[in-house]
Amino acid sequence: MLDGSRRLAAADLLWAAERDRAAIAPLTETFPDIDVVDSYEIQLINIRRRLEAGATVYGHKVGLSSEVMQKMMGVDEPDYGHLLSTMVYAEDEPIDTAQFCYPRIEVEIGYVLGETLPGEDCTEADVLRATEYIVPSIELIDSRIVDWRIGLADTIADNASSAGVILGAGRIEPDRVDIGAISAVLYQGDEEIARGEAAAVLGDPTRAVAWLARKVASFGVRLEAGHVILPGSCTRAVDARPGDVFRADFSDIGSVSVEFK
Repeated sequence: MLDGSRRLAAADLLWAAERDRAAIAPLTETFPDIDVVDSYEIQLINIRRRLEAGATVYGHKVGLSSEVMQKMMGVDEPDYGHLLSTMVYAEDEPIDTAQFCYPRIEVEIGYVLGETLPGEDCTEADVLRATEYIVPSIELIDSRIVDWRIGLADTIADNASSAGVILGAGRIEPDRVDIGAISAVLYQGDEEIARGEAAAVLGDPTRAVAWLARKVASFGVRLEAGHVILPGSCTRAVDARPGDVFRADFSDIGSVSVEFK
């Protein structure tokens, strides 16, 4: 475990890496005794900095929500990061890749909350009852760690590698669809490059949202009405380069697209 001064030093390294678009060595190498608690505290240091600068909390994202990713990281539960108002992009707004170190995209179902979720005792039924609608979404991820050489502590400290979110126009209430049965196909231009099922996210992405509500409650945080929650990716992550145009088509809920420059 790190003391307060070393947590701050780690947060400073990540802050400078994002500001300067200059990736750093893994924190797990620079601070070999870093643990998960340290990592969440480091994440929160930089989130507070952004909030003090005028950003607001837009929602949260769940990472490591597939069994494959958890095994790769040697963990038995997901992790999470924050989505801020400064991280929201419109479909018709080309995104400048120069803002990031190693941008990638992931295809996800977004949950837009109409009511604040319970904390420690949150269930999947609570999530479905509180969700105003689900929406097609693309998460933009990035790593401020060189060459994506991340361990668990690295990605948690780095805001779960989150960098942005794009929501599509589709809206559907959760009681009108079997969310776990939704499928998604990702296109780059006109070429299909990936496809997946919502069930890849803990068997049902609603389960990931309920997990998140319980997890953040231990930090005194609630998932509030109006928040957007990204539960995890339906497909593999794909690198984003200047000139790339992606579209994700979801069964039942429509599509979402993003362009990079």
